[in-house]
Amino acid sequence: MPQLSKRTETFTDSVIRRMTRVSLQYGAVNLSQGFPDFDPPKEILDRLAEVTKEDYHQYSITWGAQNFREALAEKQSRRMGRTIDPNGEIVVTCGSTEAMMAAMMTVTNPGDKVVVFSPFYENYGADAVLSGAEPIYVPLYPPEFNFREDELEAAFRQHPKALILCNPSNPCGKVFTLAELQLIADFAEKYDVFVITDEVYEHIVYEPNQHVYFASLPGMWERTISCSSLSKTYSITGWRLGYIIAPAPIIEVAKKVHDFLTVGAAAPLQEAAVTGLRFGNDYYRWLQEKYTSKRNLFLKGLDDLRIPHTIPQGAYYVLLDISEFGYDSDLEFCEVLARDVGVGAVPGSSFFREPVNHLIRLHFAKKDETLTEALNRLESLRRKILPR
Repeated sequence: MPQLSKRTETFTDSVIRRMTRVSLQYGAVNLSQGFPDFDPPKEILDRLAEVTKEDYHQYSITWGAQNFREALAEKQSRRMGRTIDPNGEIVVTCGSTEAMMAAMMTVTNPGDKVVVFSPFYENYGADAVLSGAEPIYVPLYPPEFNFREDELEAAFRQHPKALILCNPSNPCGKVFTLAELQLIADFAEKYDVFVITDEVYEHIVYEPNQHVYFASLPGMWERTISCSSLSKTYSITGWRLGYIIAPAPIIEVAKKVHDFLTVGAAAPLQEAAVTGLRFGNDYYRWLQEKYTSKRNLFLKGLDDLRIPHTIPQGAYYVLLDISEFGYDSDLEFCEVLARDVGVGAVPGSSFFREPVNHLIRLHFAKKDETLTEALNRLESLRRKILPR
């Protein structure tokens, strides 16, 4: 038989999704894969019920239904500080996963280099490899997960084609400051580099931190490919509705990549989601308050249990330090945690380029009672998992 493709030899299946399967196997509280266990907004669900009886069951326009793009353009124009053209500067994708892949394939050629901050969402490395690009990793240093200017510029000196910026960041919850973003912008201009942003947690930011859209910085609109989705903002991760916003010449190429990757996002779900895109500012304030409350509940519980952890500035993830248990493999620890304690987590090593094996990621996008149950189970952590 002929050999299979070699491009996937350097990565495995998704460790995050694997840990969901492990959680199901052992009946663990699944705090691994980042999806809520509470309902989306009622207004969106009510509209979805209506849509099932209407004529939205065939293909919509490949790059997104007209009213969806118009509603999205109106919402993001207010937030990004510029008028976005719904017809020339948006393409709707099957989740931000496709948006990031399409963005990578739009701007990179095989052999190009791409800067990635570490820790990083696991798809980024795979996206680079599938695009034929080579990732250059720049470390973020805990506890604030700041980067070092000299290390970042050293990466830019390697003449990358693009930099990937996840803000707020998965898995560490970092919200990049305006000064940090401006420094990245200065390097992007100096070395003539595109910036691909992943901003799916744009509305989940904890005071006093503030999210700044990279494309809104002076001179950055022309070189920024902004990727995001509705998954986290409206608690509809299974709907797989994402998008790219960028200047028209970039979107023209992204449309072609998207067309041959997936043809188009689900038409009835786009129609129902328009309701959410038209929510007023009260919704986003409520969302921030909701996740702030969940963060406070979960972090206080971890403090009460004396489990060391990071303090996220945005998104809904927290990294726990498991050094005291002495495991060489954080993956093995997570499997034992699910089996013996009943809590599902993701090994931190799947997010770091560096040899990090002492961190695991949990998320708190769950009902309060689910988080309380997880904390109750974690009370037995040191009894059931002994130091090695």
